This record gives sequence, structure tokens and C-alpha cells, in this order.
Amino acid sequence: MCTYLTEKTAIEGSGKGPRGYFALTEAMVYVDHPQHAQQDHTVNIDFLNPAEGPSARIAVELTEESARALMEAIRTALATAPPGLAAAGHLPGEARRPHAA
Repeated sequence: MCTYLTEKTAIEGSGKGPRGYFALTEAMVYVDHPQHAQQDHTVNIDFLNPAEGPSARIAVELTEESARALMEAIRTALATAPPGLAAAGHLPGEARRPHAA
């Protein structure tokens, strides 16, 4: 069922779109009919930077189960990382290394 309610929050991060990486400044979450997924309703998440125009948007459509699993995976990842690691980033002068898969 469509709620027509949108949760909007300011975020800091980056996303990759058709023109490469761009800064993300907002996220919107809502339950609605998907544009592409084959379900009747999905949890839709838009990551965007309105200042960079309509192409600076990443849209995600998840089933309710997938959205809940993603929330739990994020909680677990943050809980198991050393305190402050996610916020601190890498050390100055240290090359960024890809994470292990």
C-alpha cells in the first residue's frame, strides 16, 4: 500500500552514476509502486545531490524483506567496525585500499 509519506535525510557520501562518482547530500525513503522491480510495492531509496541536477541520483527498489536485511547488515557492519573507523576515513597520506570482498 502506498503511504505517500517520504522520509528525507541529509547524508554525506558519494555514489556512482552514469557520469562517474558524485557527492551525495540527501536520501529519500518511501514505500510506493516501483518503476522497474516486479513487485506491487517496494521500499524505494533515492540517493541524490539536487545541486548537480537530475542525473545525480541513484534509485533503489527493494522488497520489504530485502530492506530489513539491508538495515540489519548495516547495523552489523557498524557494530563490528572499530569505534570511529567509519567516520575517520583513512589516515592522511595513506593510499586508499579496496576492501576485501
